[in-house]
Amino acid sequence: MSRRPDDSYEDLLGLWSDLEAALSVLLSAPLQVQGFLVKLQQIDLWLQELIAHDSDAALYLMFQRACSSTVGYSASHALVCACLCHVLARELRLNETEHRTLVRGALTMNIGMNALQDELALQREPLTPAQQQAVQRHPLQSQALLARLFVNDALWLELVARHHEAVPQQPLTTLPPVQRLVRILGTVDRYAALISPRKSREGRSAAESLRALTQQQRYSDEVGFALVRAVGLCPPGTYVRLDNGDIAVVLRRGEPPQPPLVASVIGADGASLYPPVIHEGEDGPRIRSALARAAITLELDPRTLAQLGVLAARGSQSLYRMVQVPGNI
Repeated sequence: MSRRPDDSYEDLLGLWSDLEAALSVLLSAPLQVQGFLVKLQQIDLWLQELIAHDSDAALYLMFQRACSSTVGYSASHALVCACLCHVLARELRLNETEHRTLVRGALTMNIGMNALQDELALQREPLTPAQQQAVQRHPLQSQALLARLFVNDALWLELVARHHEAVPQQPLTTLPPVQRLVRILGTVDRYAALISPRKSREGRSAAESLRALTQQQRYSDEVGFALVRAVGLCPPGTYVRLDNGDIAVVLRRGEPPQPPLVASVIGADGASLYPPVIHEGEDGPRIRSALARAAITLELDPRTLAQLGVLAARGSQSLYRMVQVPGNI
């Protein structure tokens, strides 16, 4: 029996969901998980393999998930940060040790407040004094919990303990390793938080989030600009308004000077488009502005999303063979 395109898309979406589910188990009850470190490393390897096979497809899945739900925020946020750290580590040419430490710091920086982070994502009211204290304490609590889980990597532990610290304003290359990683992780953490919705606020567009990060002091911008180079102002999986009035989804980054590959999903008249209209090359409509997911008030046709998911991963049949991810962490 032949496989439908939406089956392939469900495989890809399921792969990301499996990663989220596996990480959620580790973060929610780490002391009850046998072989915590081995299983965390396995999740990192699965994520690396997905990105290595097709970074555009990985970004498409990541932004689609991050911008659309507040469920399981802690694990989702950690996975988004880890994915972005993998991409940024290459852009910033970090050595292998710093690359590995940065990603594992991203996966575990909030392990000491996992349940609270999920709770806060669903909370409309301001933080209570007790919640504020817990948030302030969580870097050291996360470090202590990792030490109980037999993490003995000093750089990893220090990064987690200091991941909210202010870093001296100087170029990344002149900073000690831990401060360099703190600055990178801090930027990624804020960016991922800005694009993700919470009950108390809507998520911002990727472009607006990047502008918020790069409107700071000179050397804070260094990581933000690297993020622009790595994922683009309008990354795969995000929504844009075209100059013909359509609303489109970005499928793949363009190789300069080519624009990104986009697909119109809502016409200028506000009607849903099925099948989606693909715009490739320089002759199609141009991107006029980035849109947050909350700006899309029309329910998109599931068939449209299925087709777009396949297009985002086109030419990457090996991705489909990766959907052998064990679900029983």
